[in-house]
Amino acid sequence: MISKTDVLESLKKVIDPEIGINIVDVGLIYRVDVRENEVEIDFTLTSPGCPLADTINNDIITVVQEDHGIKDVVTNLVWNPPWSIEFLSEEARLDLGYPI
Repeated sequence: MISKTDVLESLKKVIDPEIGINIVDVGLIYRVDVRENEVEIDFTLTSPGCPLADTINNDIITVVQEDHGIKDVVTNLVWNPPWSIEFLSEEARLDLGYPI
């Protein structure tokens, strides 16, 4: 069975097209729940009006299905807590020029 860590590593392949950094380091992944034949992922976006919501959602599903052979990938777009730059990883902060 795959682990949450395995899923997060796969999700690093999904790049936020506006920022150019993977969605894990941007802090868009809020929850990963791995079950026997299903993975459920809560994610957010940097803003509610993001025009790339469908693209990011589809990329999440595709990468988990392809990397782990899981057909049932459930995604939930959530807005609580609202995303902020505090969610950026240290690496993402450095790449974007924010202080650590």
